[in-house]
Amino acid sequence: MTDLPQKAFAEASKLPESEQDAFARLLLEELADEQHWKRSFSASQERLRKLAKQAKDEFRKGDAKPLDDLL
Repeated sequence: MTDLPQKAFAEASKLPESEQDAFARLLLEELADEQHWKRSFSASQERLRKLAKQAKDEFRKGDAKPLDDLL
C-alpha cells in the first residue's frame, strides 16, 4: 500500500467507530462503483466505435450540425 492510503486509514482510525464504519462503507461503495463503470465501458467499446464512425460519416456528408445550433 502506498503512503497516501496509509495516511488516510491512519486518520480514519482516529475517528469514532461509527464514523470509521461510514468511511469504510463509502470507500467500498466507491470501489464497487468504479469496477461497475470499468466493466460497463469495457463492454461498450464496440458500440462506441460504431457510434463514432456513424458520427464521422454524418459529418462528412454534411448531415451533422454544430451542438451550439441545437441548444
